[in-house]
Amino acid sequence: MFTNSDEAVINKKLPKELLLRIFSFLDVVTLCRCAQVSRSWNVLALDGSNWQRIDLFDFQRDIEGRVVENISKRCGGFLRKLSLRGCLGVGDTALRTFAQNCRNIELLSLNGCTKITDSTCNSLSKFCPKLKHLDLASCTSITNLSLKALSEGCPLLEQLNISWCDQVTKDGIQALVRSCPGLKGLFLKGCTQLEDEALKHIGAHCPELVTLNLQTCSVSALAMTGRLFSNARNISCCYDLRCILHCIEEALH
Repeated sequence: MFTNSDEAVINKKLPKELLLRIFSFLDVVTLCRCAQVSRSWNVLALDGSNWQRIDLFDFQRDIEGRVVENISKRCGGFLRKLSLRGCLGVGDTALRTFAQNCRNIELLSLNGCTKITDSTCNSLSKFCPKLKHLDLASCTSITNLSLKALSEGCPLLEQLNISWCDQVTKDGIQALVRSCPGLKGLFLKGCTQLEDEALKHIGAHCPELVTLNLQTCSVSALAMTGRLFSNARNISCCYDLRCILHCIEEALH
C-alpha cells in the first residue's frame, strides 16, 4: 500500500529526469523495492528506461514463463540485454511473447533453458533483427532449423553459443555462416556431429571470427593446423586434449 508521501522533499527538489537517471543504476530487486515506496516512485521505478539490462540468474528457480511475459510487456523496446541462464521453467510460448514485445534486444542468454526448442529461434528470427549475442548452450532440443531461422532473421549476429546442442550438423552451420558474416565468436563445444566439412564453411564465410570452441568435435589434423581458417586471421581455436591426442596419432600414421 502506498503512503501519502508522494510529495516528499526529494520529489520536490529533484526533477523527474534526474530521479530516473538515479534509478537507472539500481538492480532489479532494488527497483522493485523502490516501486513500493510511493505512487510517484512506482511510476519512476517501473519506467521502461530503467529495465534495459536484466539478469535473472539469481532467481532462476522462481522464474516461470509468465514472469518473462510480464517483464517483456513492461520493458518493451527499451530492453537490450536479458539473461535467463538456468531458468528451467521458461519455454517457447513465453519467449514468443518476449520476442514480439522486445524487438530491440541485442543480447539474450538462454543457457540451460532446456524447454527451449526451434520454435524460440523462429520467434527471434521473426521479431528480433538486432540480436547480436545469443547463448543457447545446453538447449539440447535445438536443431539445424534454429540455425537456418537465425540466418534468415538475425544477420547482425556476432556471437553464438550452441555448446552441447548435439543435433546440429554441418547443414545448420553452413546456413548460419553464409548469412551472418559478422560472427566473431562461435562456441560449438559438445556438438559431436560436426566434422571438417562444417569447419570449411566457417573458414570460408567468417572473416571476422576471433573465437572458435571445438571441444569434443570430431576434427582432423588438418583442422588443427588452422589451414581451414585462412580467411580468419585473428582466430583463436579451443580444442580438448582428447582431440589433440587423436590428431597427433593420425599424423604419426
